[in-house]
Amino acid sequence: MFTKWWTGRSSKRAAALMLGCSLALSAGCSLLPAEQEEEVLPSIAPPQISKKPEYEVTTQTLETRVEAAGKLISLREETLYYTLEGKRLKDLYIKPGQKVKKGDPIASLDVEDMQKQLRDQRLQFRKDEVAMKETLRKKDEMPPVDFEAAVIAFEEKRQAIGDLETEIGKATLVAPFAGTVVQLPVQKGDAIKAYDPICVIADTGQLVPGIKLDADELEQVTVGMKAVVDINGVGEVGGKITALPVAPPEEEGGNGNGGNGGSGGASAPERPEDFLLIQLDKVPANVARGTMLSVSIVVKSKPNAVVIPPSALRSIGSRTYVQVVEGETKREVDVEVGEQTATAVEILKGLEPGMKVVGR
Repeated sequence: MFTKWWTGRSSKRAAALMLGCSLALSAGCSLLPAEQEEEVLPSIAPPQISKKPEYEVTTQTLETRVEAAGKLISLREETLYYTLEGKRLKDLYIKPGQKVKKGDPIASLDVEDMQKQLRDQRLQFRKDEVAMKETLRKKDEMPPVDFEAAVIAFEEKRQAIGDLETEIGKATLVAPFAGTVVQLPVQKGDAIKAYDPICVIADTGQLVPGIKLDADELEQVTVGMKAVVDINGVGEVGGKITALPVAPPEEEGGNGNGGNGGSGGASAPERPEDFLLIQLDKVPANVARGTMLSVSIVVKSKPNAVVIPPSALRSIGSRTYVQVVEGETKREVDVEVGEQTATAVEILKGLEPGMKVVGR
């Protein structure tokens, strides 16, 4: 009986002891710091070496062009100006955009001082006529030299009156032909300088593209060459060169009723002769003088030229070469270059169509 009691009691103690150890171990583990999770690093891919572009050697029509900006101008236009100096604009009979007929008044100057001078000279000349009649009666009594001097003095006064009348007549400008007032830089009351532009009259029914080129570009173009004109708001229109600019005329005086330039005053006004002119295959409707445009002129054309892109051409010193692709390898080939444009280089020797070259 004693043995059975001890055995049962021992089993209970053993179970309690095991439970206590388990709790102790659990408590001990909770007191230790938590382990950090291992950081996962991203895999590093090796850098890829960029492959240089490859281009096929081709043929094309290689064109050399001269390009410039310009505007629509009238084939017939004239800048009106005065030759009188130091006068004020008394009346202005036109407005910008107004249509005028030949002979219509444009403007007039204040020449009251000149008109008063003319009246005084005419009155004095009447007195001179009376004196001249007396001289004629006494001709036989006078030495021939004195009589001739009197006649010359009388004619000089007559000529002075005629000259003054002519100058006063220049005070009024009239339209030289029927057209439209396209420029009017003055207004009533302005002080006018000789040869300064008063207005520009143009025949707006005769509009053509006009451009200006430098000397080197002019040497490359001739009358008859084809051109492509890109007009603002219209688009591209074909055409051909009909006239080259002429040298500016020698400085000369005007007649006071307009003309193409003159001496003195501000810079000389533009003339159609100052421009390279192009005749359009078809003149667009509803275009205005002064509309801006760009022109491209083909000055040289070579069909079936062997070409490569400019980026495929290489040079070291005086050597010019390309890298030719041959399977998985490349080799350098010396080449002879011809015409060059912004997008293509002509190869005269060293390459054949179908080959591939390496760009940079």
